[in-house]
Amino acid sequence: MSQPPDAALLAAKRAARALALACRQGSDPGLGVALAEAVLRDIPPPEGAVIAGFWPIGDEIDIRPLLLALAQRGHPIVLPETPRRGLPLIFRRWQPGAALIAGRFGTFHPDGPALAPEVLFIPLLAFDRAGRRLGYGAGYYDRSLATLPGARRIGCAYAAQEMDNVPAGPYDAVLDAVATERGVIFCGKAE
Repeated sequence: MSQPPDAALLAAKRAARALALACRQGSDPGLGVALAEAVLRDIPPPEGAVIAGFWPIGDEIDIRPLLLALAQRGHPIVLPETPRRGLPLIFRRWQPGAALIAGRFGTFHPDGPALAPEVLFIPLLAFDRAGRRLGYGAGYYDRSLATLPGARRIGCAYAAQEMDNVPAGPYDAVLDAVATERGVIFCGKAE
């Protein structure tokens, strides 16, 4: 990521983030139960795969029911630790019931050993059917996904967070699918 994004792209992302936050506001985090059911039915991870999830912050959809179900099926679960800006995430082993440490930007993570995930369930502000994802703007997941080229990338969101066209640049990672309370959307190639 040697060249800074152009001003038009930054402005488009800023506007899309504001719209996405408004669309998500007031959504029921408990819809994560339906998201978990959809994932387990439509796109279950391979047996034994290391799964990266996230501890929801604010009004993000709550994927903890999915994480608990996958842990019960024997999957090692990791949650991201957010390091200083410019670095990729550190995915640390989590066990249900384990204490979490407060991290940057209101996040929480375990203090377990670092593991490389094979399937990532990724938070987002907006998504489109081409697999473009709009995050919070710090680039942590884009940097992290660049180091995990073979990992499956599944965004997690409310269905209301879908946009027709998410603004994206050349360094923005593309999702394989998006799981919502209405089901799993398998993404096509971004243009």
